Amino acid sequence: MNALSLVPMFLVGLAGSVHCIGMCGGIVGALSISGGAPARPVIAIAVARPALQANVLRVLAYNGGRIGSYMLAGALAGSLAGAGMLHLASLQVAGYWLANLMLVALGLYLMDAWRGLAHLEAAGNVVWRRVRPLLKPLMPMDTPFKALAVGGLWGWVPCGMVYSALLTAMLQGSALQGAAAMGAFGLGTLPMLLGMGLLGTRLRAQMQRRPVRIASGLLVLGFGLLGLLRAANGVSLGWLDALCVTGHP
Repeated sequence: MNALSLVPMFLVGLAGSVHCIGMCGGIVGALSISGGAPARPVIAIAVARPALQANVLRVLAYNGGRIGSYMLAGALAGSLAGAGMLHLASLQVAGYWLANLMLVALGLYLMDAWRGLAHLEAAGNVVWRRVRPLLKPLMPMDTPFKALAVGGLWGWVPCGMVYSALLTAMLQGSALQGAAAMGAFGLGTLPMLLGMGLLGTRLRAQMQRRPVRIASGLLVLGFGLLGLLRAANGVSLGWLDALCVTGHP
């Protein structure tokens, strides 16, 4: 897997990050107030720069932990193929079809045209119920270390968008490539959540507008449909190869 082959994964993360605002927006927004009560107007100018720097560090730490957990999950998923569990051609073809169908479902989900992935997220709550108690000692997130730990745990929150990316990571053939795929996906979500952590509800309101969600959903839906078309024509290289940049025929 070369760097260019990760571009579609990055774009799906970028387009899908409008969903991240709904899933992670509350906790990311809380980072901006974790450092204590707002400064009084008289001393606001004097403390503005240190407070901003502390907030930036917490937001970066949170997202670093979150992307790190995605990469760990990607490595685990990719290792399934590396261990020989997906070497059968029939399983590979089925996996590519399922990965692209998940992208179609994600695109429709982002556009609020079909909420089927919500049921998948609900099923994932079985795992999240075991992880959630670990967050209590980390609140409030008033240090970068706490934010890093919260991000690492929050990356395991049930999310249909992450599930669709993980299915593709599983098909990459090794733990390293699976981690790289999920790393590219996580970096795609980064600009939106960094902005959310620094700008708060102003960005959240803009990104949750219906035209933005429809445009993002259409992009993801397009990747899924293109992948299905290629799979139907016997090209089972998956949607990561949809931009024809990997050098494969």
